[in-house]
Amino acid sequence: MRERPLALIKDDLVDYEKAMERMDALVEERQNDERPDTIWLLSHPAVFTVTKRTLQSHLPDPSFGIPVVQTGRGGQLTYHGPGQLVGYLIVKLRTGEGVVDYIREVELRLVEALGTLGVPAERRDTPPGSELLTGVWTKDTVRKIVSVGMRASRSVTSHGFALNVDGDLSPWELAIPCGMPDVDMTSVAREVGETSMDEARLAVARAFEAS
Repeated sequence: MRERPLALIKDDLVDYEKAMERMDALVEERQNDERPDTIWLLSHPAVFTVTKRTLQSHLPDPSFGIPVVQTGRGGQLTYHGPGQLVGYLIVKLRTGEGVVDYIREVELRLVEALGTLGVPAERRDTPPGSELLTGVWTKDTVRKIVSVGMRASRSVTSHGFALNVDGDLSPWELAIPCGMPDVDMTSVAREVGETSMDEARLAVARAFEAS
């Protein structure tokens, strides 16, 4: 991969809708060349996010009490919560580069970060006619550990990835994540035992050349 250093913003727990407001402001700044390429690392309180493509049958039962919020990214339903590291990527695409090209790079950088954390991982190509296999899977246990959903506007990306570090995985079982009924979601802690958000944040920042 070519070098692509990013400016780093770090936060702890940020409400999802408030984060979207700030992300939109960061995107506008990047479109106007008022800020460099940026990665924003944070976490959210428990929330399911869905897109226009999400089927009604994939939604959680409202009685579980976890909010469901419409979002403008690509992909399908996903879950965010404490113990998950979210990375929003505000990056100006290079000439001839599309958002799918950049997603491939994001996946590979996350594979590198997971290797640093002791989790052998891989990205996958999508077979013809299948649900888009964006994200990262563990090699040894064949579980999904990172969800990726992005878009681009005026050549600047937004949204990003969600890496399960050490949070509660049970909410994933309340809905159909990523449009994949049979997917088994996992975390760094589930794969290798004790870990910390600080370790994960550092590994991801290094993999994305962020400072």
